[in-house]
Amino acid sequence: MEINVGARREVMQHIEKYMLDNMFNYLKPVETIWQPADFLPDSTADDFFDKVKELRQSAEGLPYDLIAVLIGDTITEEALPTYESWLSMVEGVSKDEEGGWMKWLRHWTSEENRHGDLLNKYLYLSGRVNMKQLEISTQYLLADGFDIGTDHDPYRNFIYTSFQELATNVSHRRVASQAKKNGDTLLSKMCGVIAADEARHARAYTDFIYQIIQVDPNEVMVAFEDMMRKKIVMPAHFLRELGKKAGETFTHFADAAQRLGVYTAIDYVDILKQLTAEWDLAGLKDLNEQGERARDYVMKLPDRLIRIADRMKNPSLEYRFSWIHSM
Repeated sequence: MEINVGARREVMQHIEKYMLDNMFNYLKPVETIWQPADFLPDSTADDFFDKVKELRQSAEGLPYDLIAVLIGDTITEEALPTYESWLSMVEGVSKDEEGGWMKWLRHWTSEENRHGDLLNKYLYLSGRVNMKQLEISTQYLLADGFDIGTDHDPYRNFIYTSFQELATNVSHRRVASQAKKNGDTLLSKMCGVIAADEARHARAYTDFIYQIIQVDPNEVMVAFEDMMRKKIVMPAHFLRELGKKAGETFTHFADAAQRLGVYTAIDYVDILKQLTAEWDLAGLKDLNEQGERARDYVMKLPDRLIRIADRMKNPSLEYRFSWIHSM
């Protein structure tokens, strides 16, 4: 899909002031937001080893698939440098460090960075994980990069981040629920606060797109149709283990998430419905012929995807990840 670079740049500049005025509705001050140390055993305290023992005992009861999904989520969060560099290359994002979009990008990534830090340390202390294999997969994911079909188009990129932040909110929230059900209240709290961050970030990106729709609805609709025809791929879609090809492990990770009900094909459809409602696509006025065709495709897509999802069988083939120590 060819884009009008000049028009995109103008729109990004147009909504930059709105973003700056509203940025801290979606972000929290560094001085007051939670940090990983708030949840982890304090290594300077006399009861450190007792707390680590408690953490390990709670982790022992977590099902294999749940540990696998948690590791996949952690590796995804740890690949943050890729996402930061990708968003900094979006058309209309000035490289001026004092510019509004770079300011957003720095603050957003600084909040996101805490997620991988927290989960990585939890997994290290849990005793359930082969950390070297996890670290190899993380390095692979950073080295392999990713291709999510957005190019440098801000519309497609912000549609992607809107969708993806909602998806990560669902995933972390469901892991929190499963952890609580299996007796690990600490992990449940950890994933709960991460999910809350993702929900705030999702509201930001959906708001950015909503503001863009007000000035360029046809191009947003065409970009949305293009993204949905390609399908929204997860940022860890190149996930692999040592000796595997790029993307080979992601399929097994996604199967584990589907089996657990942590993130499913129905969730994909529900997020699509949520975005079409929040952006009020049905109520858009004065679309041109191309915009109308794009809206028609997007609005009909959930029903088509539901029919496909209903025919899908729940993946039953279990996979042994190199990341997880056998009990």
